[in-house]
Amino acid sequence: MATLRVVLDTNVLLSGIAYPASVPGRIMAAWRHGSVDVMLSAYILDEFRRVLPRLTQRHGMTAAEIEDLVDALSIQAEVIEPLPVAEADLRDVDDQPVLGTLLAALRASNVDYLITGDKDLLVMAERYPIVSPATFWATHAGL
Repeated sequence: MATLRVVLDTNVLLSGIAYPASVPGRIMAAWRHGSVDVMLSAYILDEFRRVLPRLTQRHGMTAAEIEDLVDALSIQAEVIEPLPVAEADLRDVDDQPVLGTLLAALRASNVDYLITGDKDLLVMAERYPIVSPATFWATHAGL
């Protein structure tokens, strides 16, 4: 069976780092073990870099350690440029680069899903392959 290819939204990366035993943590572990290939964009990595310091009480990482983590993620993932998106139904315009990352991943390769906990993106699941971490894990828990 081919390795699943996914785009991980920032909230999945954050939850996976902060809570390794959580479903996002298990998805991150599957990525580390090579069971899942991950595609990210510079936008998602920048958002991750910007938001991660807010979780310092949870993970205790220094600014240098955060930079090292972002570098490691960008090396492990395939980093792609989001396509421009003009999706009128998207409730939060800040999510457009994330949807654009999914569209670029769909164009560049046979990506399977965007995994996100963002309800504004999840409502787009009828039109795009967008799933929550729980739905993804329930479908692919054998990874």
